[in-house]
Amino acid sequence: MQEIERKFLVHSDAYKREAFKSSRIAQGFLNSEKSRTVRVRMTDKKGFLTVKGLSSASGLSRFEWETEVSYEEAKALLRLCEPGQIEKRRYYVNAGQHIFEVDEFYGENQGLTIAEIELSAEDEIFETPAWLGPEVSGEPKYYNSMLSKNPYKQWAYKTP
Repeated sequence: MQEIERKFLVHSDAYKREAFKSSRIAQGFLNSEKSRTVRVRMTDKKGFLTVKGLSSASGLSRFEWETEVSYEEAKALLRLCEPGQIEKRRYYVNAGQHIFEVDEFYGENQGLTIAEIELSAEDEIFETPAWLGPEVSGEPKYYNSMLSKNPYKQWAYKTP
């Protein structure tokens, strides 16, 4: 199961008016090594366990496996996670044939908003909404596993 994803910074909150739904997400990492991450996520009374592999050289694709677990199981697993949980609200926005998932971070990552789009090929063409900012695909500091260890509020230089 190969995930192909591109990430972008967001330079306005116009995506909120375009979103067709949103959900609150809490997540933590049971393992956040570079070669593999194991994530626990809770959202809307559902839980998920996700394993991700090492990113490709381009930073656009990697192995991903996910399964749904009960909300109570996810809640229990979150207590076992490494320090530095991620809190965010995810907005879902249609853009042509694709859906952007826009994450507005809270807590230690407040002030950071990242949009992600999943594609079927690394060179797939997609519509770019006006609120989409610079691409940060493949930049490890924007991975959630890294944001849990080195939160945005601690960065010496903040992105525009």
